[in-house]
Amino acid sequence: MIHFLIRRLPSVLLVLVATTAIAFLLPRLAPGDPAAIAAGPEATAEQVAAIRVEMGLDRPLAEQYVHWMGGLLTGDLGQSLQFKRPVAELIGSRVESTFELTVAATILLVAVSLGLGIFAGSARSRLSRFTADASNTVLLAMPPFLFGLLLIILFGVVFRLLPISGEVAVLDDPVIGLQYLILPAVAMAVPMGGHVAMLVQSSMDNAWRQDYVDLAVAKGVPRRWITLRHVVRNSLGPAAVTIGMRFGDMLAGAVVIEMIFARNGIGQLGVSGVLSADYNLVQVIIVGTVLIAVVVQLLTEIAMAVLDPRVRLGA
Repeated sequence: MIHFLIRRLPSVLLVLVATTAIAFLLPRLAPGDPAAIAAGPEATAEQVAAIRVEMGLDRPLAEQYVHWMGGLLTGDLGQSLQFKRPVAELIGSRVESTFELTVAATILLVAVSLGLGIFAGSARSRLSRFTADASNTVLLAMPPFLFGLLLIILFGVVFRLLPISGEVAVLDDPVIGLQYLILPAVAMAVPMGGHVAMLVQSSMDNAWRQDYVDLAVAKGVPRRWITLRHVVRNSLGPAAVTIGMRFGDMLAGAVVIEMIFARNGIGQLGVSGVLSADYNLVQVIIVGTVLIAVVVQLLTEIAMAVLDPRVRLGA
């Protein structure tokens, strides 16, 4: 595994460097002057110019980028132009909400996608196969934001079973916190489960046609044991990688879900930073999101090698 990580290190560094460049340039291409926003609507041109110098926005872009990168490498994430608070402090105050949502959605994604995929890959009757295929089709056609709105109408308006906006930290009150977490986590995870479920189903269909499965059948091994010991295990590798990729999608999708369910997470903070041209805040959120996605992708590739002995990290 050490050799695998060493081999992947150059590509990971290249991705992170490219991400920092994109994260630095992209907010500056958007309309709006952060100095004017920070100065307020009644500020004079001289006051705006003074604030621009104070923020360092009058310096060349290359110099601003080098200064910002130096801060990143030393742990100085800068100060928010909008909130006048350190970026690290702002993100720290919101990260718990997004972390809870993403972890809960990931657990639901694994449970729903693997459950549906294994059911579809093990189905023998025509009715079971039709039910699994229909479920996968519905999930693939349902975007998370629309599914979230349907959940709000059904469980928050019609039946009034669960809260539809706001949040309570799970660590502060597990019972109430989970009630606030259920709907947004389900809205984000379930629609993404269709793709993973179809991948598991396809992998299991292929595994059933392999020689080692035919040999196990010829030896009289029970079908359930063959399914669990041989077919399912050898079909989970691609699903693990896909779930890791979906983790990055969930971090991006958290922006929409947090807005719909009025959660105070990183996604909503990022939207606020974009609207106010808060360069320092948006840059760090973009780089942090990509860094987490890269780490998760590496972990899923390692998990794939553990699940499927045919895969070798050093190959």
